[in-house]
Amino acid sequence: MFKGVKPIIYGGHEVWPLVEGGKGVAATNHASAGAWAAAGGIGTVSAVNADSYDPEGKIIPQVYSALTRRDRHEELIRYAIDGAVEQVRRAAEIAGGKGAININVLWEMGGAQRILHGVLERTRGMVSGVTCGAGMPYKLSEIAASYEVSYLPIISSARAFRALWKRAYSKASNWLAAVVYEDPWLAGGHNGLSNAEDPRKPEDPYPRVKALRETMREGGISDDVPIVMAGGVWFLRDWSNWIDNPELGSIAFQFGTRPLLTRESPIPQGWKDKLTHIEEGEVLLHRFSPTGFYSSAVRNPFLRMLEARSERQIPYSTEVAGDHQFQLDVGVRGKNFWVTKGDLMRARAWFGAGFTDALKTPDNTLVFVTGAEKATIRKDQSDCMGCLSHCAFSSWMDSDTNSTGRLADPRSFCIQKTLQDIAHGGDTDQNLMFAGHGAYNFKKDPFYSNGFVPTVKQLVDRILTGD
Repeated sequence: MFKGVKPIIYGGHEVWPLVEGGKGVAATNHASAGAWAAAGGIGTVSAVNADSYDPEGKIIPQVYSALTRRDRHEELIRYAIDGAVEQVRRAAEIAGGKGAININVLWEMGGAQRILHGVLERTRGMVSGVTCGAGMPYKLSEIAASYEVSYLPIISSARAFRALWKRAYSKASNWLAAVVYEDPWLAGGHNGLSNAEDPRKPEDPYPRVKALRETMREGGISDDVPIVMAGGVWFLRDWSNWIDNPELGSIAFQFGTRPLLTRESPIPQGWKDKLTHIEEGEVLLHRFSPTGFYSSAVRNPFLRMLEARSERQIPYSTEVAGDHQFQLDVGVRGKNFWVTKGDLMRARAWFGAGFTDALKTPDNTLVFVTGAEKATIRKDQSDCMGCLSHCAFSSWMDSDTNSTGRLADPRSFCIQKTLQDIAHGGDTDQNLMFAGHGAYNFKKDPFYSNGFVPTVKQLVDRILTGD
């Protein structure tokens, strides 16, 4: 046992201060979460469009047959509730009363509040807590408390927590089980990097977490309420100065990337194989997500394609103005596109290379794509089922009008489509592959040598040694 690591009381159980990170669409399910809880930790079922099963145990494909976005959105909510309920029930069975089971939701996912109500209503007594990030989930405390379930907000700064506490959480303080600090430079998936922070200049998490604890103390929150360090956690020995540290109070640790490579992990074998070959620096912090948030994923051909697409971009004016004196004669229909001479030359070169179609962006620019890319973009936009509360790619918004009022952005992509595909065996080169920035450790950590893939129990036991 690593020095200083001791059990905490959570959900009425004595558990290890080790939390399984809840990973998006079908990347964390009943098998991994149940096994993590059975090993004595806090397992996390992803309640983001989770899988349901038919009577033979096969995954039910989430097919959308409705003609309108609004009706497809209703289909999505039904799939999401049914799937999450099924996953929680199966996870609880595997856990066998050991550890604890949380669910993870994204506040900015489409229908988040309805889904949360639907899942908690049907899983009473099985869910210990709700972890929630991707936005400012003010109503999280109210919803969780109404079902007598704990809540664990995911934040990336003391400032964000202060706003949540003052506006809402102080009114349901008894149900605050922990605060998850997710390092915006190191965590996989979406994160809370603000406009005031530089994505190219990572900050030391210690002073940020120390500031978070001070903010919690100002609110009268006990030091026994853990801060969960998430993002960049691999070896507990790297965090020895955080454990039993009076400046920080109680600390727990969340593991998101390491549990991907376990026998119980539901991700396909191709994804697992890719993880063992990731080099340091190969995970990219980018802003292509239709959520508008920064996120981190493996810089595979899919992500490189998005990078290249955005590089084939020029600003335009609808009338002659300033340096925009040259009429664009490729990629567009009509004559009201005026660009600089340099951009005209670039556009002609892209056209000659096969990027024959120019698509407008909400920022008065044009991106050049192939005819096939244009067809895919347009189909994906028209197939939108409202998986986000607001989507830059399709201009969907979970509102009366179902529109953001902005032009759909072709520089982004359909996140539901690509995450569903990769989670269910799709091409790992042609889909978004989330991972934390420490994923290169799979290749370096001797625990995984000779192709060894541990069970969740073996991984938890290993983590508890400090390694």
